[in-house]
Formats: sequence, structure tokens, C-alpha cells
Amino acid sequence: MSELTKAMQVPVEEEVNRITEWLKRYVLHEFKRRGGVVGVSGGIDSSVVLALAVRAFGKDKVLAFSLPEKHSSPDSKDLALELTERFGVKWTVNEIGSALAAMGCYNGLNESIRETYPDYDPQTDKIKLVLPDNLLDKPSLNVFSLVLVRPGQEEQRKILSPHSYLGIVAASNMKQRTRMLTLYYHAEKHNYAVIGTANKNEHDQGFFVKYGDGGADLQPIRHLYKSQVYQLASYLGVPESIIDRTPTTDTYSAGSTQEEFYFRVPFELLDKIWLGMEKGMSNAAIATDLGLTEEQIARVTSDLVQKKRTTEYLRALPLALNS
Repeated sequence: MSELTKAMQVPVEEEVNRITEWLKRYVLHEFKRRGGVVGVSGGIDSSVVLALAVRAFGKDKVLAFSLPEKHSSPDSKDLALELTERFGVKWTVNEIGSALAAMGCYNGLNESIRETYPDYDPQTDKIKLVLPDNLLDKPSLNVFSLVLVRPGQEEQRKILSPHSYLGIVAASNMKQRTRMLTLYYHAEKHNYAVIGTANKNEHDQGFFVKYGDGGADLQPIRHLYKSQVYQLASYLGVPESIIDRTPTTDTYSAGSTQEEFYFRVPFELLDKIWLGMEKGMSNAAIATDLGLTEEQIARVTSDLVQKKRTTEYLRALPLALNS
């Protein structure tokens, strides 16, 4: 086993207890709230956070909400049901599609898509945003393409213009902000806290929506790499169907994995490379440890640095002039 593989291992029981006590301290004592609200997507992160919240507050003081819209995968709702039944938590499905339609989300999204595919038909066609292929295979810039999936035809892929890309992202981000608005309504109604589900990869690399899924009262797994979240999931008893599911964005109608949409490297390798970089290891040392080339490691570390730098504004608190 490589040194980085060993270093990625978490003392799971100790870490679960540490997070649980932290949740109790801040939610119950510092924030004076009675329990927690968690948005569950059927993904690994929200599942682990729900399990941690149940340990901290008890199943009767945790509310789980699924907030699907018309582009959501049906699998997400099915997995959320399995999860909440496993932990005995009250689960509510709150469709947000009508609210998004009223705010112009879908019309704006369709208009931006038609800048690239003028004949796009939202009734039959599906789309997704993707970055170029795996960084380990070849170097390439982080330029987004729009993939069109049309029944009976091969997939089409076109590079987006900046204007079209910004329009698609702006419309898509409304989904996450509407979900967080809904979670806060229910949290305030019960005097609960909103428990966020972002992991280290998402937070530090900017894979979240500001004041959407990035807006919560607490983020209990923000310090954990995605690989480490999986370690907690097994210990906590998260259903295997969720653990085995490929992480997705569940934002676009065609569905896309988090790897093809943003990270460009499988998490089991990305996390080890990132850990090596944070431990001060050279690219050559990381490459030797993981059995990769120094050039491959250099591409990944450069991408990690660039994404963190260009997304700093997402993590910044609102600015104010000093008096």
C-alpha cells in the first residue's frame, strides 16, 4: 500500500464521535436550536451528514427533505427513501419545479441552450455540461462543452460561448438556491439548524453554489476528502446502493458524473494527489508513490491550484468597509 493511501485512512470511530460532539455543541448549545434539517439527494455526502445528524440529535430531531425538479433523476428520490427508512427519519418530498418555472429558470435555461443548439427541444432532448476528458490522459484547458442527447441520434458536443455558459449556469444555480430557501423555511419553522453537506473537494475547489448548497448553518464534513466520506459511510451503515452509486451532479436533464462535469480525475486518485500536495510532497514523489508519471501529477496539481484560486470569491464572506 502506498504511503498516500495509508495517509488517506481516517480513524473512523474517533472521527464520527468528534463530528457528533461538534454538532451537538454548536446546534444545541451555541445556536440554541432543537435539531437539524438535511436536504437528501440520494448521494453519499448528504447520506453521511444525515447519519451523523441522527447520531447527534436522535432520529426524532432530524428532518430530511428531497427537493426534486423536472431534471432530477428518479433514482435520487428512491435512494433518499431507502436512506431515511434505514435511519428512521421523517422524510418529505417537496417538488420545486413549479417555483423554478415561475421564476423563469427553465425559460432562461432553454434560451441559453438554443444559443448553441438552435433546434433544441426541451420536451425530447436532454443536455449536460462537461469538461474535457480525464486530466491523467492528456493536458487540456477547463473549457466547458454542452452535450446534446437526442433520441435515435449520436450525442453532439459543442464548446460553449462565454455568454451561453453563463446563462446556463445562472439558470442552473437557481435550483440550488431554491432548495436552500426551502430548507431554511422548514428549519426556522421547527427552530432547527440547516446542516450542510459539502465535502472538502466541493468547498475548496468551488463545486458549490454560493448561498445555495454552500449556504448552511454548519458544514460537518467540509474537512473530509470525498474518499474519506466513503469511509464514514460504511461505518455509519449508509445503504450499499448509495455507496455504490457514481457521484452525479443531478442538475442537468441528461445527467452527468461529478468527474466529467468538474473534477476530471477519479476521486480515489485525485484525493491522494491533493493530499500529497498539501503534505508538501514534490510532484515526483507523489508520482512515485502512486505509480503515475510526474507529468500527470503536474497536470492535476496545477488544476487543483487553479480551481481554488479562481473560486475564492465563492468562499469569501460579504465585504464591508471599516468604520
